Order: sequence, then structure tokens, then C-alpha cells
Amino acid sequence: MAKLQHVIEAQQFTLPLIHELFQTADQMEKILERGGTLDYQNKIMASLFYAPSTRTRFSFESAMYRLGGKVISTEQAHLFSSVIGGETLEDTIRVVSNFCDVIVLRHTEVGAAKRASLVSSVPVINAGDGKGGQHPTQALLDLYTIYKELGYIDGLKIAFVGDLEQGRTVRSLAYLLGKFERVMLYFIAPDFLQIREDIQNYLTRHNVWFTLENDLSKVISEVDVIYITRIEKERFADKADIYDETVKKYFIDKDVISKMKQKSIIMHPLPRLNEIATDVDLDPRAAYFKQARNGLLIRMALLTMVL
Repeated sequence: MAKLQHVIEAQQFTLPLIHELFQTADQMEKILERGGTLDYQNKIMASLFYAPSTRTRFSFESAMYRLGGKVISTEQAHLFSSVIGGETLEDTIRVVSNFCDVIVLRHTEVGAAKRASLVSSVPVINAGDGKGGQHPTQALLDLYTIYKELGYIDGLKIAFVGDLEQGRTVRSLAYLLGKFERVMLYFIAPDFLQIREDIQNYLTRHNVWFTLENDLSKVISEVDVIYITRIEKERFADKADIYDETVKKYFIDKDVISKMKQKSIIMHPLPRLNEIATDVDLDPRAAYFKQARNGLLIRMALLTMVL
């Protein structure tokens, strides 16, 4: 098994490493079916969250418990007396790394995971850093879900819909998809929420086809994946009417998915607010709750690879 030092960004994963990760995740599914393992009973994971994220934290902590390990945890790291007193992230990491074998870090600042990895004496896994930063483990579980549901990634056509400008999950997944052959990326969003130029430049350098659109109906019948993200009201300041119009424009319901290919899937990093109608959940193409289970498998696999 390949040994990972840290998990910081999607770009660090080569195609052979992704392939090995998927194989390991498949093995984790068998371990999960028999209730877990005790292989890592002498290992401790610290989940150090400076911003709340129930799903990601529970997923990582469940993964560690299923591997037989132990967990020390906080979802309020920003309220540590040391942090309030002005302690730097670097010093916090230097201290916490004495208490555990791996640190899972969620932070409000872009680049925080990289900073932490430079001073940590144990592996650091980025569980999301800042708005517009990265969320590599989410991107890996998304990629794994696509592979499991469709059976291929090369030649994939995927539409990203919603707030793409700040979306960590979309940015990280775009980096990963750029490593595959003949993928086509459709970025569907209002102009001010459109994917940033750094991702566009990355895709251009890697000869990946992409287009910027604002109308999902133009491409819905062509794509294999519709990947929906939340559009938060705070992004519209006091323009509530424009927010309502935008949400309605990109709302996924039965009428919308009736135009999709039969062998396609709908994805969402969750939690959803008002992006997908609940009656879509019953459609076999709805894959967003499968993503959550796949996330457990991918995070179990990643923990074994860093430990």
C-alpha cells in the first residue's frame, strides 16, 4: 500500500494513487460489512475543527472507530483559550500532534491545512479549508461515487451547478477530473458565482474541455452527472428577489430530471437546503446519499494510507 504523508489538496493524487485508493476503499466496504477491524486499536485520531461540519466530522470519526482506533475531538477549536489568547495555528498543531497519530483539520482560512502540515509531527488530513479553498476528501469520495455508479470516469460529461466561485467541493473535484481523459466540464452558474479563473487556467493547461454557462436546460440531456451545490442567501446581500429567482432557476425537481439521460446520476455534497426536491430522492439516479456512505469508505482508506 502506498504511504501518504499528508492529504492536503486534490492535485497531489496521481492516477495510480487514485486507483489504489479506490481498491482500498473496496476492501474497506468488506471490513465495514463485518463490523470493522481492530487493526488500528493503538492509534488516535484528533479531529480538530475550527468550523462546524457535522457530516465530515462524523464521517471521519466513524471511519477511525471502524478501524479500531480512538478519537479525540472538538468542533469548537476556535474557542480554545489558547486560540482566543492569540496562539497561532502552527503552535496549536505542534502541541496537538503530541497527543495523536493523525490530525483531521477543518479550518476557516484557505491554506490552513498546508500550513499545519509543515509543522506537524503526524499526518494532517484537510477536511476543508476556507471558502474557495479545498476539500480533497470530499472530491475523492465524489470521484469514487461516479466510478461506482457509472463504471467509468474517462469520457465523463459533468455539469456543476450553483455557487462555483466559492465551492470547495467543485474546485477540488475539477482538479481531480483534470487528470482523466476526454472529460467535459460544464460550469452552470450566474456570472458572479462562476468558477474562478485559477481553475479555468488549470483545466486549460491540462487540455481539459470546459464551458461556462448559466442555463442548465441547454446541457441537461447531454451530461452523465449533475453536481448540485448550495447557493447561500448571504451571497446576495440585500437582493432577496434575485436570490429567489436564482434558486428557482437551478432547482432540481421531477420535471428537470425527466430530461436527463436514464443512465446518469445526480450528486450533491450535502447538506441540501432548497436545491433538490425531496421526491427526487426516490429516483434511481439520485446518488447524494450514496456519496455519504462512500465517504466513510474513502476516509477509512485514507486513514490506513497515512497510518
